[in-house]
Amino acid sequence: MTTARTFSFYGRLRSFQYAGRGVAVMLASQHNSWIHAAATAVVILAGLLLGISSSGWCLLTLASLSVWVAEALNTAFELLCDVVSPEFHPLVKKSKDVAAGAVLLSAVGAAIVGAFVFEPYLWH
Repeated sequence: MTTARTFSFYGRLRSFQYAGRGVAVMLASQHNSWIHAAATAVVILAGLLLGISSSGWCLLTLASLSVWVAEALNTAFELLCDVVSPEFHPLVKKSKDVAAGAVLLSAVGAAIVGAFVFEPYLWH
């Protein structure tokens, strides 16, 4: 039987440090994360310049975060697959492709959300 650890403020700070390291690993190892970063910056700049509504910001934030979360999970999945199966395996390739497909789906969804949010500001 294991005992639960007691809450510690220092432990919570360490968990943020580990999470920050994870984001740094993703940014350092995944070229597509830089594309996501550039797209996020463009969306933020366009939203500021166009003065989008609070609800528009909420939608854009959720859409952008879905892409970032998918990319982070894809990165973690790929790293884990590389440890478990350092040699090529067709099922590992398929699983990596599916994880990459999840990132693509979230990016397409985010682009659609962005089109709906920005459309009234760009054409009216």
